[in-house]
Amino acid sequence: MPGEVIHSIAAGEVIDSLAAVVRELIENAIDAQATHITLALWPDQGRVQVADNGTAMALENLHQAAIPHSTSKIRTQADLWQVNSLGFRGEALHSLAQVAQLEICSRAPGAESGWRVTYSAQGEPLETVPAALAQGTVVTVTDLFGVWPARRERLPTLPRQLSQVQRVIHHCALAHPTVTWAVQVGDRPWLAITPSPTAQGIVPQLLRAVSESDLQDGWQAAPWAKGKANSLENCPLKAGIYSLIGLPDRCHRPRPDWVKVAVNGRVVTVPELEQGILNAFRHTLPRHRYPLAFVHLTVPPSYIDWNRRSDKSTLYLHRLDEWTALCQSHLEALLGRHAADLPDASQQRVTQLLKTAEPSGSYGVAELSDGLPYRERPGGLRAIAQVHNRYILAEQTDGLCLIEQHIAHERVLYERLQAQWQLVPLTTPVVLEGLREKQLEQLERLGLPPEEFGPNRWAIREAPEPLCDRPDLPDALLELSLGGNLDTAQVAIACRTAIRNGTPLDLATLQTLLDDWQQTRNPRTCPHGRPICLTLSETSLARFFRRSWMIGKSHGI
Repeated sequence: MPGEVIHSIAAGEVIDSLAAVVRELIENAIDAQATHITLALWPDQGRVQVADNGTAMALENLHQAAIPHSTSKIRTQADLWQVNSLGFRGEALHSLAQVAQLEICSRAPGAESGWRVTYSAQGEPLETVPAALAQGTVVTVTDLFGVWPARRERLPTLPRQLSQVQRVIHHCALAHPTVTWAVQVGDRPWLAITPSPTAQGIVPQLLRAVSESDLQDGWQAAPWAKGKANSLENCPLKAGIYSLIGLPDRCHRPRPDWVKVAVNGRVVTVPELEQGILNAFRHTLPRHRYPLAFVHLTVPPSYIDWNRRSDKSTLYLHRLDEWTALCQSHLEALLGRHAADLPDASQQRVTQLLKTAEPSGSYGVAELSDGLPYRERPGGLRAIAQVHNRYILAEQTDGLCLIEQHIAHERVLYERLQAQWQLVPLTTPVVLEGLREKQLEQLERLGLPPEEFGPNRWAIREAPEPLCDRPDLPDALLELSLGGNLDTAQVAIACRTAIRNGTPLDLATLQTLLDDWQQTRNPRTCPHGRPICLTLSETSLARFFRRSWMIGKSHGI
């Protein structure tokens, strides 16, 4: 094929939309270590301008910037396995020159002035003139797809194009939170994102209904990155994982549109990692709701092959199973990180709100206590009273908490069942009638093999330990036969055996339940995703009672 045909095909692969133009230009700006990026769009004119304060280019590099496969980021084939930049193929600027009019203004550090260069469709410099500008680069793309009218006519509607551009900017802001972003459409400001040390400060700017207090983040090094006898010894990157989650009792989504994975500064599609994220949130969210989660892997370049798609939206990742396991375990650790939210009993103020008897007691449904007096048990909440035989009123260091007893107990029982699943023989078998084939198969899967016991009747001779002495055992076994895996069965058993709302409990029993609940891995929600605890902080109390008002010394503090 002629060279111009080859270059046109390549341009169509790299630049296929307004969002693709924005993606390539802002990734170049980030590679230039820019800390402030300004983007201006005129979609109806097919015009895009990106200005940054990065390291910029000298004149000789400007003359080569749009030549096909011209890049300073890699030089040899071995460099393909040591890619530390977002761009490296040298195709983006040349592809832009193929589908639009391209102009670049740049002033390198220490240069007396900048230069403005315009390019031909082949990427060769047409005109070079001095330009007055601050250090950095300004790239202007005009008449996008003007030479490809069929492509231009088939572009999405303007709102759809802007939505795609917004998604690109949001992804770059998440992966590079220390960059300042200013975006305008036409002559009007459109987006502004201020920098933050981590993505925790970025998400509330992208989702207005979410605040930083609704989020929790953390970093964990990859365990195989430690020691000297491994391939990461000379890696300039600190291999590991940064995770940011929305606390499941505060924010979740109707769609999995905020389950995002980034690798080395680029948000990518990795189905295995995304499924691992969803698995980590299993039984912490309501039905048909999805988590808010952002996971950023820092991976040695030698572990990545970016040559999978031209837009680099996906990749080949070595040791994918290990990264998936690390991702899931880290998210589970974040979900279980409740020590900072539930205060330490040793620091609790001695405030006697109610004086009440403290008789010993137990759950009455399932004995989960270790027998210690509750004052000697771990946990930062102090049970004060039971409200409407349904809620536990508890004191913490900086306010009050209201905990629903049924779902708190349900969370405790569910995690105990996960750790101590046990089937025990029944003194008297339970006879079930009218079971369908699928129900019989389900009981077999749960380790409860039914035996024929007459026409259309089956005997069950074993049952899960928490159900054995319950009068509703036949109903419980029928419920378990209706479907789901072992985990689903454990959720059903926990719900059935948990303390019912309306059950009166003494203070010691309330405290024991609180202590057991605070030690669970996921104390924020029950296995069905319902929030367990409502917190009223001291700050909120002071604000409500107008404690800041100065009334007079005779009216108290």
